[in-house]
Amino acid sequence: MTDVSNREPLSEEAVREALRQVVDPEIGMDVVSLGLIRELTLEADRSHVKMLLTTPFCPYGPQMLEQVRLTVQDVTGVPTTIEFSPELWDPSMIEEGAAQDWGLFY
Repeated sequence: MTDVSNREPLSEEAVREALRQVVDPEIGMDVVSLGLIRELTLEADRSHVKMLLTTPFCPYGPQMLEQVRLTVQDVTGVPTTIEFSPELWDPSMIEEGAAQDWGLFY
């Protein structure tokens, strides 16, 4: 086991960049571009993610939540918890420019 007691947590930007590898398989966009990562708490000994899904009944929801948790945990090297947010997603949460690349808006 790696000693993380003297290690500073990674920047939120670095963790979000790693999370771009987690893709919603139905939409084909990553969870960061979709705006699904609502809160990210990074500490030296633990991390916590608050995330929502494009729909509460997303068939890939459990898989995506676990992929996000594992990705953050792998990048930070500390235990990570994930919380499913009850907030409802809407297309306005997509990162600026990402929707146009995907063809949602002109």
